[in-house]
Amino acid sequence: MERTLFSSEHEIFRESVRNFVDTELVPNHAQWEEDKRVPREIWAKAGEAGILCPDIPEEYGGFGADWLYNVVVIEELAKKGMSGPGFMVHSEMVAPYILAWGSEELKREWLPRMVAGTAIGAVAMTEPGAGSDLKELRTRAVRDGDDYVINGQKTYISNGQNCDFILLACKTDPEAGPRGVSIILCESAREGFERGRNLDKIGLKAQDTSELFFSDMRVPVSNRLGDENAGFSMLMTKLSQERLTQAIRSICVAEAAIDWTVEYTSERKAFGGTIADFQNTQFTLAQLSAETTAMRVFTDWCIAQHLKGELSPIDAAKVKLCVTDLHNKVVNECLQFFGGYGYMLEYPIARAFIDARITRIAGGATEVMKQIIGRDLFRNRR
Repeated sequence: MERTLFSSEHEIFRESVRNFVDTELVPNHAQWEEDKRVPREIWAKAGEAGILCPDIPEEYGGFGADWLYNVVVIEELAKKGMSGPGFMVHSEMVAPYILAWGSEELKREWLPRMVAGTAIGAVAMTEPGAGSDLKELRTRAVRDGDDYVINGQKTYISNGQNCDFILLACKTDPEAGPRGVSIILCESAREGFERGRNLDKIGLKAQDTSELFFSDMRVPVSNRLGDENAGFSMLMTKLSQERLTQAIRSICVAEAAIDWTVEYTSERKAFGGTIADFQNTQFTLAQLSAETTAMRVFTDWCIAQHLKGELSPIDAAKVKLCVTDLHNKVVNECLQFFGGYGYMLEYPIARAFIDARITRIAGGATEVMKQIIGRDLFRNRR
């Protein structure tokens, strides 16, 4: 399908990103999956290549590019199954919060280092007893003079082993439910911070995902992003971009999986012909291709809306829901055509299959997306 979002400059940038992925990431990704971690030097190389936070303004060390440059990076990583480097969290979740609500001092201290890949960021919301429900957060930040004293625990935190700082969602007013949440930038070098296990996951094996512990950790009040107790509204503002980012990744994986399957079935011999000769193969892949094209159109429309600042939370929930469901469907049905080979991790379809499941959880579970959409449907009928 011809796409009209990108200019020739975007496509030139795409070639450089693709070259970086092919030379620096693809040859090493299998080893990183064994190590359960991407080495820090790769982040520095990514910074040198200009693929971290390309939309950050020049005054903070970035290129001041439009967000389509970020989209190019997301797409090129997804096409090659590079699920290990936590660049999406770093560029699409952490940096936007600092740019929007960080003090000038915080912006100048951290954003240039994020662009360079010499400082790695993480976002810590999820706790053992609280996922999407922020009112259940137990991590506390208690004001003590010019500091906050922080105690609590986080889990499932991407970039948790590598990160130099964390944007921590914590309760500053425990009686106010979600309206008592603040976001505080916590440097990992501070006393009272401890990294827990690098968690063993069924997929995304190369991406470090950790438990984090905070015990009487003192952080300056000046490290808070935005106003005290305004964290919930800040998080809601940026969730649409996070969900769209997931959809962008998912549609690329779906497209790639179909391409892999067409190539494989065209070559694989069976019963005097190829697997591609069977009507079932053609009909199944035709259906998946048609559905993927429809979701590609919807995803690109959402990207265009986001660029204009007009992507609604409802449409972000819809695109996240529909595209991630399709992503899981495509890799599941395509894997079947590979037979026993599809169960071998040396084949990209196998790795795509195990990596896909998280997309229906991360960034808001499928059920949460349905709840958001359903509430909107009935909002004006009550």
